[in-house]
Amino acid sequence: MGNQVEKLTHLNYAEVPTSDPNGFDPDDDGPRIGVSYIFSNDDDDDQDDNLDHYSSDSRAVSHEEKPFDPQDELECAIYYREECVYERSTGAATHSPESLLNKCRPGDLLEFVATGQYPHWAVYVGDFQVVHLHRAEIKNNFLTDVSQGKKGRIVNGLYRYRALPPEVIVRNALDHVGSRDRELYWRNSECFAAWCRFGKREFKIGGEIRIGKQPYRLKLLFSEKKSHVLEFQSLEDVIMEKRRNDQIGKDAVMQELANHLNELGTSQNSNQTPPHVYKLLSTKTSSHTQTRCV
Repeated sequence: MGNQVEKLTHLNYAEVPTSDPNGFDPDDDGPRIGVSYIFSNDDDDDQDDNLDHYSSDSRAVSHEEKPFDPQDELECAIYYREECVYERSTGAATHSPESLLNKCRPGDLLEFVATGQYPHWAVYVGDFQVVHLHRAEIKNNFLTDVSQGKKGRIVNGLYRYRALPPEVIVRNALDHVGSRDRELYWRNSECFAAWCRFGKREFKIGGEIRIGKQPYRLKLLFSEKKSHVLEFQSLEDVIMEKRRNDQIGKDAVMQELANHLNELGTSQNSNQTPPHVYKLLSTKTSSHTQTRCV
């Protein structure tokens, strides 16, 4: 289906149905919150206009951005049924592009981060170069140019799938250089880079059928005693939500959830269902997910 379909934006927590202000539904297996990404363009399209114009003089940040704040990064984990397939703790070290080059090996997954922006993923293929998906095209560029001055890190260990041999990872990446628009099978840079390393179809658009009970869970860890769990029908949907949370930051995610639960409490106290709930429930293309407050 490519990336030419009109983008459906994320449904924020105030726009989705649930039945209890605490997130529990006594008449079902669990509470319900709908978050669905049916069609979407590369989320990197929302940022980094200057990435289309690489040059050796463009390594400094040419657009205004805040330094990356690791304290605003949200710790999270992804589960497929009962198996943890992704886990990120806070505080992972980041490095300058030049320092990162000294640590990279062919086949490594790289993540470039900046506050208020989607993380950008790439595959290191050797000779100071990376392959990455940006603006609906797979490109091969120098690492220092792609970073645009952002700090980066090696993220091979975030996903817990078994990695392919380095030469296969590099070949997967290089074989798709130049692919664009309708030739693409990935929604964003993370899905493409992860597919190159692990070769799993779940990272591709439509790699899983969205029917039945949601097998994926995204656990957001705000503190030792406070967490929140969302359920999804496909891995690509989980990744879209995780990346959106990375972009807005930990504090904003916590505020969204607080506003959502407060609105639900007010709505239930007045015995009224907000109009947006009816609108969402009548949308045939939206698939619902579940959430559990722990």
